[in-house]
Amino acid sequence: MLISKRAQKVSPSQTLKITSEIKKMKKDNKPVINFAAGEPDFDTPEKIKEAAYEAIKGGFTKYTPVSGTHELRESISAKFKKSNNLDYSSNQIIVSNGAKQALFNALLVILNPGDEVIIMAPYWLSYTEMVKLADGVPVIIDADKENGFRPKFDDIEKKITSQTKCIILNTPTNPTGMVWSKSELEQLSEIVLKHKILVISDEIYEHLIYEDSHISIGALSKDILSRTITVNGVSKSFSMTGWRIGWMGAPYDIAQEVSKIQGQMTSNPCSISQMAAVAALGMDGEWFDYLRNEFKKRRDFMISKLKKLNISFVKPEGAFYLFMDIDCTGLDSFAFAEKLLSEKLIGVIPGVPFGRDDFVRLSYATSINEIEEGIMRIGAFLSV
Repeated sequence: MLISKRAQKVSPSQTLKITSEIKKMKKDNKPVINFAAGEPDFDTPEKIKEAAYEAIKGGFTKYTPVSGTHELRESISAKFKKSNNLDYSSNQIIVSNGAKQALFNALLVILNPGDEVIIMAPYWLSYTEMVKLADGVPVIIDADKENGFRPKFDDIEKKITSQTKCIILNTPTNPTGMVWSKSELEQLSEIVLKHKILVISDEIYEHLIYEDSHISIGALSKDILSRTITVNGVSKSFSMTGWRIGWMGAPYDIAQEVSKIQGQMTSNPCSISQMAAVAALGMDGEWFDYLRNEFKKRRDFMISKLKKLNISFVKPEGAFYLFMDIDCTGLDSFAFAEKLLSEKLIGVIPGVPFGRDDFVRLSYATSINEIEEGIMRIGAFLSV
Protein backbone atom coordinates (compact mmCIF):
# COMPACT_ATOMS: atom_id res chain seq x y z
CA MET A 1 0.00 0.00 0.00
CA LEU A 2 1.54 3.29 -1.13
CA ILE A 3 -0.81 5.56 0.84
CA SER A 4 -0.51 5.83 4.62
CA LYS A 5 -3.36 4.95 6.97
CA ARG A 6 -3.13 8.51 8.31
CA ALA A 7 -3.88 9.98 4.88
CA GLN A 8 -6.67 7.50 4.19
CA LYS A 9 -8.64 8.37 7.31
CA VAL A 10 -8.83 12.09 6.47
CA SER A 11 -11.71 13.47 4.38
CA PRO A 12 -11.14 16.17 1.74
CA SER A 13 -12.43 19.68 2.49
CA GLN A 14 -15.96 19.85 1.13
CA THR A 15 -16.02 23.64 1.30
CA LEU A 16 -13.00 23.91 -0.98
CA LYS A 17 -14.39 21.25 -3.32
CA ILE A 18 -17.74 22.98 -3.76
CA THR A 19 -16.20 26.45 -3.95
CA SER A 20 -13.92 25.21 -6.73
CA GLU A 21 -16.91 23.83 -8.64
CA ILE A 22 -18.76 27.14 -8.29
CA LYS A 23 -15.74 29.09 -9.56
CA LYS A 24 -15.55 26.81 -12.59
CA MET A 25 -19.24 27.40 -13.35
CA LYS A 26 -18.75 31.17 -13.02
CA LYS A 27 -15.79 30.97 -15.38
CA ASP A 28 -18.10 29.29 -17.85
CA ASN A 29 -20.37 32.37 -17.53
CA LYS A 30 -23.14 30.56 -15.70
CA PRO A 31 -25.18 32.89 -13.42
CA VAL A 32 -24.27 31.13 -10.17
CA ILE A 33 -25.15 32.67 -6.82
CA ASN A 34 -22.39 31.78 -4.38
CA PHE A 35 -23.66 31.21 -0.82
CA ALA A 36 -20.71 28.87 -0.20
CA ALA A 37 -17.98 31.48 0.30
CA GLY A 38 -15.89 31.24 3.44
CA GLU A 39 -14.23 34.61 2.96
CA PRO A 40 -15.28 38.28 2.96
CA ASP A 41 -15.97 39.65 -0.52
CA PHE A 42 -14.34 43.02 0.30
CA ASP A 43 -10.88 43.95 -0.98
CA THR A 44 -7.97 44.14 1.45
CA PRO A 45 -7.71 47.74 2.76
CA GLU A 46 -5.29 49.98 0.86
CA LYS A 47 -3.15 50.72 3.94
CA ILE A 48 -2.36 47.02 4.22
CA LYS A 49 -1.55 46.63 0.53
CA GLU A 50 0.71 49.70 0.68
CA ALA A 51 2.69 48.10 3.52
CA ALA A 52 3.22 45.03 1.34
CA TYR A 53 4.40 47.19 -1.60
CA GLU A 54 6.87 48.97 0.67
CA ALA A 55 8.16 45.65 2.00
CA ILE A 56 8.81 44.42 -1.54
CA LYS A 57 10.46 47.68 -2.64
CA GLY A 58 12.57 47.70 0.51
CA GLY A 59 13.85 44.17 -0.16
CA PHE A 60 12.09 42.55 2.79
CA THR A 61 11.97 39.29 0.86
CA LYS A 62 14.21 36.93 2.86
CA TYR A 63 13.68 34.41 5.65
CA THR A 64 12.43 35.72 8.97
CA PRO A 65 12.53 33.97 12.35
CA VAL A 66 10.42 30.80 12.23
CA SER A 67 7.90 32.13 14.75
CA GLY A 68 7.49 35.46 12.92
CA THR A 69 9.23 38.81 13.01
CA HIS A 70 9.76 40.45 16.37
CA GLU A 71 7.76 43.47 15.19
CA LEU A 72 4.72 41.36 14.26
CA ARG A 73 4.83 39.28 17.45
CA GLU A 74 5.05 42.46 19.50
CA SER A 75 2.07 43.87 17.59
CA ILE A 76 0.09 40.69 18.26
CA SER A 77 1.04 40.77 21.93
CA ALA A 78 -0.18 44.38 22.16
CA LYS A 79 -3.38 43.45 20.30
CA PHE A 80 -4.04 40.56 22.70
CA LYS A 81 -3.65 42.88 25.69
CA LYS A 82 -5.70 45.77 24.29
CA SER A 83 -8.52 43.92 22.52
CA ASN A 84 -8.77 40.65 24.44
CA ASN A 85 -7.29 41.29 27.89
CA LEU A 86 -4.88 38.40 27.28
CA ASP A 87 -1.35 38.55 28.63
CA TYR A 88 0.79 36.73 26.07
CA SER A 89 4.36 37.97 25.76
CA SER A 90 5.99 37.93 22.32
CA ASN A 91 7.86 34.70 23.11
CA GLN A 92 4.49 32.99 23.66
CA ILE A 93 3.30 33.92 20.16
CA ILE A 94 3.89 31.91 16.99
CA VAL A 95 2.95 33.33 13.58
CA SER A 96 1.94 30.71 11.02
CA ASN A 97 0.70 30.34 7.46
CA GLY A 98 -2.88 31.10 8.41
CA ALA A 99 -4.91 30.29 11.51
CA LYS A 100 -5.49 26.80 10.09
CA GLN A 101 -1.79 25.98 10.43
CA ALA A 102 -1.77 27.46 13.93
CA LEU A 103 -4.59 25.09 14.93
CA PHE A 104 -2.88 22.09 13.39
CA ASN A 105 0.46 23.01 14.97
CA ALA A 106 -1.20 23.11 18.39
CA LEU A 107 -2.76 19.68 17.94
CA LEU A 108 0.54 18.19 16.71
CA VAL A 109 2.29 19.44 19.84
CA ILE A 110 -0.24 18.46 22.50
CA LEU A 111 -1.64 15.15 21.22
CA ASN A 112 -0.28 11.64 21.66
CA PRO A 113 -1.82 8.73 19.69
CA GLY A 114 -5.27 7.98 21.11
CA ASP A 115 -5.68 11.28 22.97
CA GLU A 116 -9.23 12.59 22.76
CA VAL A 117 -10.33 16.05 21.67
CA ILE A 118 -13.83 17.27 22.49
CA ILE A 119 -15.50 19.08 19.59
CA MET A 120 -18.97 20.59 19.81
CA ALA A 121 -21.32 20.10 16.86
CA PRO A 122 -22.01 21.82 14.58
CA TYR A 123 -18.28 22.41 14.11
CA TRP A 124 -15.92 23.75 11.49
CA LEU A 125 -15.28 20.71 9.35
CA SER A 126 -11.46 20.85 9.54
CA TYR A 127 -11.34 20.33 13.32
CA THR A 128 -12.12 16.62 13.16
CA GLU A 129 -9.73 16.01 10.27
CA MET A 130 -6.87 17.87 11.97
CA VAL A 131 -7.35 15.79 15.12
CA LYS A 132 -7.21 12.59 13.05
CA LEU A 133 -4.05 13.78 11.26
CA ALA A 134 -2.42 14.36 14.65
CA ASP A 135 -3.34 10.76 15.66
CA GLY A 136 -6.01 11.98 18.06
CA VAL A 137 -9.62 10.92 18.45
CA PRO A 138 -12.43 13.46 17.86
CA VAL A 139 -15.19 13.19 20.47
CA ILE A 140 -18.33 14.93 19.26
CA ILE A 141 -20.84 16.67 21.53
CA ASP A 142 -24.18 17.05 19.77
CA ALA A 143 -26.31 20.09 20.54
CA ASP A 144 -30.05 20.61 20.03
CA LYS A 145 -31.20 22.79 17.15
CA GLU A 146 -34.19 23.82 19.28
CA ASN A 147 -31.72 25.50 21.63
CA GLY A 148 -29.86 27.27 18.83
CA PHE A 149 -27.05 24.71 19.17
CA ARG A 150 -25.97 26.20 22.50
CA PRO A 151 -23.81 23.87 24.62
CA LYS A 152 -25.08 21.58 27.34
CA PHE A 153 -22.33 21.38 29.91
CA ASP A 154 -23.51 18.11 31.44
CA ASP A 155 -23.07 16.52 28.01
CA ILE A 156 -19.54 17.90 27.75
CA GLU A 157 -18.50 16.66 31.17
CA LYS A 158 -19.96 13.19 30.55
CA LYS A 159 -17.65 12.77 27.53
CA ILE A 160 -14.46 13.59 29.44
CA THR A 161 -12.28 10.53 30.09
CA SER A 162 -8.72 9.84 31.20
CA GLN A 163 -7.76 10.18 27.51
CA THR A 164 -9.24 13.66 27.08
CA LYS A 165 -6.52 16.17 26.25
CA CYS A 166 -8.39 19.28 25.15
CA ILE A 167 -11.60 20.96 24.06
CA ILE A 168 -11.83 23.02 20.86
CA LEU A 169 -13.83 26.21 21.33
CA ASN A 170 -14.96 28.37 18.41
CA THR A 171 -16.70 31.69 19.06
CA PRO A 172 -18.28 33.14 16.98
CA THR A 173 -18.97 29.71 15.57
CA ASN A 174 -18.66 28.45 12.02
CA PRO A 175 -21.19 27.31 10.69
CA THR A 176 -23.98 28.57 12.99
CA GLY A 177 -22.78 32.06 13.95
CA MET A 178 -23.47 31.26 17.61
CA VAL A 179 -21.55 33.46 20.09
CA TRP A 180 -20.60 32.06 23.48
CA SER A 181 -21.77 34.22 26.40
CA LYS A 182 -19.57 35.08 29.37
CA SER A 183 -21.62 32.74 31.56
CA GLU A 184 -21.12 29.87 29.11
CA LEU A 185 -17.38 30.54 28.90
CA GLU A 186 -17.18 30.54 32.70
CA GLN A 187 -18.92 27.17 32.87
CA LEU A 188 -16.56 25.74 30.24
CA SER A 189 -13.61 27.21 32.13
CA GLU A 190 -14.68 25.40 35.29
CA ILE A 191 -14.76 22.09 33.43
CA VAL A 192 -11.32 22.67 31.88
CA LEU A 193 -9.75 23.52 35.25
CA LYS A 194 -11.53 20.73 37.12
CA HIS A 195 -10.27 18.06 34.73
CA LYS A 196 -6.87 19.69 34.09
CA ILE A 197 -7.21 19.65 30.33
CA LEU A 198 -6.49 22.30 27.66
CA VAL A 199 -8.71 24.50 25.53
CA ILE A 200 -7.91 25.64 22.00
CA SER A 201 -9.91 28.81 21.42
CA ASP A 202 -10.43 29.66 17.74
CA GLU A 203 -11.38 33.35 17.66
CA ILE A 204 -10.94 34.09 13.98
CA TYR A 205 -14.37 35.79 13.68
CA GLU A 206 -14.00 37.94 16.81
CA HIS A 207 -14.72 41.26 15.08
CA LEU A 208 -17.90 40.01 13.43
CA ILE A 209 -20.38 40.01 16.33
CA TYR A 210 -23.62 41.90 15.84
CA GLU A 211 -25.48 42.32 19.13
CA ASP A 212 -22.83 41.71 21.75
CA SER A 213 -19.05 41.84 22.15
CA HIS A 214 -16.35 39.21 21.95
CA ILE A 215 -14.96 37.61 25.12
CA SER A 216 -11.80 35.48 25.11
CA ILE A 217 -11.99 32.53 27.49
CA GLY A 218 -8.34 33.08 28.45
CA ALA A 219 -9.24 36.51 29.84
CA LEU A 220 -11.44 35.03 32.59
CA SER A 221 -8.55 34.19 34.93
CA LYS A 222 -4.82 33.49 35.06
CA ASP A 223 -5.60 29.84 35.75
CA ILE A 224 -7.60 29.36 32.57
CA LEU A 225 -5.09 31.39 30.53
CA SER A 226 -2.40 28.91 31.58
CA ARG A 227 -4.48 26.17 29.91
CA THR A 228 -5.58 28.12 26.83
CA ILE A 229 -4.15 28.24 23.31
CA THR A 230 -5.72 31.26 21.58
CA VAL A 231 -5.78 31.19 17.77
CA ASN A 232 -6.54 34.12 15.49
CA GLY A 233 -5.36 35.78 12.28
CA VAL A 234 -5.99 38.43 9.64
CA SER A 235 -8.05 36.41 7.15
CA LYS A 236 -11.62 37.26 8.17
CA SER A 237 -11.30 40.55 10.06
CA PHE A 238 -9.15 42.26 7.42
CA SER A 239 -10.32 40.43 4.29
CA MET A 240 -6.86 38.89 3.88
CA THR A 241 -7.66 35.21 3.28
CA GLY A 242 -5.01 34.84 0.58
CA TRP A 243 -2.22 36.48 2.59
CA ARG A 244 -1.98 33.44 4.91
CA ILE A 245 -1.13 34.95 8.27
CA GLY A 246 -2.47 33.46 11.48
CA TRP A 247 -1.09 33.10 14.98
CA MET A 248 -1.44 31.53 18.37
CA GLY A 249 -0.80 32.73 21.88
CA ALA A 250 0.04 29.79 24.13
CA PRO A 251 1.73 28.76 27.37
CA TYR A 252 5.49 29.23 26.90
CA ASP A 253 6.41 25.52 26.73
CA ILE A 254 3.77 24.81 24.11
CA ALA A 255 4.79 27.85 22.04
CA GLN A 256 8.43 26.74 21.97
CA GLU A 257 7.49 23.24 20.83
CA VAL A 258 5.23 24.66 18.11
CA SER A 259 8.10 26.83 16.88
CA LYS A 260 10.33 23.77 16.70
CA ILE A 261 7.78 21.78 14.68
CA GLN A 262 6.99 24.67 12.35
CA GLY A 263 10.71 25.13 11.76
CA GLN A 264 10.90 21.60 10.37
CA MET A 265 7.62 21.81 8.47
CA THR A 266 7.19 25.19 6.75
CA SER A 267 9.66 27.55 8.42
CA ASN A 268 8.51 31.17 8.59
CA PRO A 269 5.32 32.56 7.04
CA CYS A 270 5.67 34.94 4.09
CA SER A 271 7.85 37.92 5.00
CA ILE A 272 5.81 40.36 2.91
CA SER A 273 2.52 39.18 4.39
CA GLN A 274 3.96 39.65 7.86
CA MET A 275 4.64 43.32 7.15
CA ALA A 276 1.10 43.65 5.81
CA ALA A 277 -0.21 42.08 9.02
CA VAL A 278 1.65 44.65 11.13
CA ALA A 279 -0.16 47.37 9.17
CA ALA A 280 -3.47 45.57 9.62
CA LEU A 281 -3.05 45.42 13.39
CA GLY A 282 -2.36 49.15 13.39
CA MET A 283 -5.72 50.02 11.81
CA ASP A 284 -8.35 51.86 13.82
CA GLY A 285 -11.85 50.74 14.69
CA GLU A 286 -13.52 52.40 11.70
CA TRP A 287 -12.66 49.44 9.47
CA PHE A 288 -14.20 46.96 11.92
CA ASP A 289 -17.31 49.12 12.26
CA TYR A 290 -17.67 49.22 8.48
CA LEU A 291 -17.18 45.47 8.09
CA ARG A 292 -19.55 44.64 10.94
CA ASN A 293 -22.26 47.01 9.73
CA GLU A 294 -22.13 45.71 6.17
CA PHE A 295 -22.40 42.09 7.26
CA LYS A 296 -25.18 42.91 9.70
CA LYS A 297 -27.20 44.53 6.89
CA ARG A 298 -26.74 41.43 4.76
CA ARG A 299 -27.59 39.09 7.63
CA ASP A 300 -30.77 40.96 8.45
CA PHE A 301 -31.76 41.09 4.78
CA MET A 302 -31.22 37.36 4.31
CA ILE A 303 -33.19 36.62 7.48
CA SER A 304 -36.11 38.80 6.34
CA LYS A 305 -36.28 37.00 2.99
CA LEU A 306 -36.04 33.51 4.51
CA LYS A 307 -38.77 34.29 7.04
CA LYS A 308 -41.17 35.04 4.17
CA LEU A 309 -40.47 31.55 2.84
CA ASN A 310 -41.17 29.98 6.26
CA ILE A 311 -37.72 28.35 6.25
CA SER A 312 -36.34 27.32 9.63
CA PHE A 313 -32.80 28.46 10.47
CA VAL A 314 -30.51 29.43 13.31
CA LYS A 315 -30.22 33.21 13.61
CA PRO A 316 -26.49 33.99 13.45
CA GLU A 317 -25.09 36.21 16.21
CA GLY A 318 -21.69 36.51 14.56
CA ALA A 319 -19.46 35.46 11.62
CA PHE A 320 -21.14 35.59 8.18
CA TYR A 321 -22.94 32.27 7.90
CA LEU A 322 -26.54 31.14 8.34
CA PHE A 323 -27.32 27.49 9.11
CA MET A 324 -30.55 26.56 7.31
CA ASP A 325 -32.74 23.60 8.29
CA ILE A 326 -33.57 21.33 5.33
CA ASP A 327 -35.15 18.50 7.29
CA CYS A 328 -38.55 19.22 5.74
CA THR A 329 -37.22 18.45 2.23
CA GLY A 330 -36.46 14.80 2.92
CA LEU A 331 -33.05 15.23 1.28
CA ASP A 332 -29.69 14.76 2.91
CA SER A 333 -27.44 17.80 2.83
CA PHE A 334 -25.24 16.63 -0.07
CA ALA A 335 -28.24 15.72 -2.22
CA PHE A 336 -29.84 19.08 -1.40
CA ALA A 337 -26.68 21.04 -2.25
CA GLU A 338 -26.05 19.17 -5.49
CA LYS A 339 -29.68 19.48 -6.61
CA LEU A 340 -29.82 23.18 -5.73
CA LEU A 341 -26.60 23.87 -7.65
CA SER A 342 -27.59 21.92 -10.76
CA GLU A 343 -31.21 23.11 -10.93
CA LYS A 344 -31.07 26.67 -9.59
CA LEU A 345 -27.35 27.53 -9.80
CA ILE A 346 -27.12 28.23 -6.06
CA GLY A 347 -23.97 27.15 -4.21
CA VAL A 348 -24.35 26.17 -0.54
CA ILE A 349 -22.24 23.98 1.73
CA PRO A 350 -23.74 20.65 2.91
CA GLY A 351 -24.15 20.37 6.67
CA VAL A 352 -22.91 16.82 7.11
CA PRO A 353 -19.18 17.75 7.24
CA PHE A 354 -20.15 20.18 10.03
CA GLY A 355 -21.85 17.35 11.94
CA ARG A 356 -25.48 17.98 10.82
CA ASP A 357 -26.90 16.29 7.75
CA ASP A 358 -30.24 18.07 8.14
CA PHE A 359 -28.78 21.55 7.56
CA VAL A 360 -26.86 23.47 4.91
CA ARG A 361 -24.64 26.52 5.40
CA LEU A 362 -25.34 29.76 3.56
CA SER A 363 -22.73 32.53 3.52
CA TYR A 364 -23.89 36.12 3.25
CA ALA A 365 -20.43 37.29 2.18
CA THR A 366 -21.98 38.55 -1.03
CA SER A 367 -24.03 41.53 -2.20
CA ILE A 368 -27.62 42.35 -1.23
CA ASN A 369 -28.67 41.89 -4.87
CA GLU A 370 -27.12 38.42 -4.95
CA ILE A 371 -28.80 37.53 -1.64
CA GLU A 372 -32.20 38.66 -2.95
CA GLU A 373 -31.86 36.69 -6.17
CA GLY A 374 -30.46 33.66 -4.37
CA ILE A 375 -33.23 33.43 -1.78
CA MET A 376 -35.83 33.86 -4.53
CA ARG A 377 -34.32 30.87 -6.36
CA ILE A 378 -34.26 28.83 -3.13
CA GLY A 379 -37.95 29.63 -2.67
CA ALA A 380 -38.69 28.43 -6.20
CA PHE A 381 -36.65 25.28 -5.58
CA LEU A 382 -38.54 24.45 -2.38
CA SER A 383 -41.94 25.12 -3.89
CA VAL A 384 -41.56 22.48 -6.59
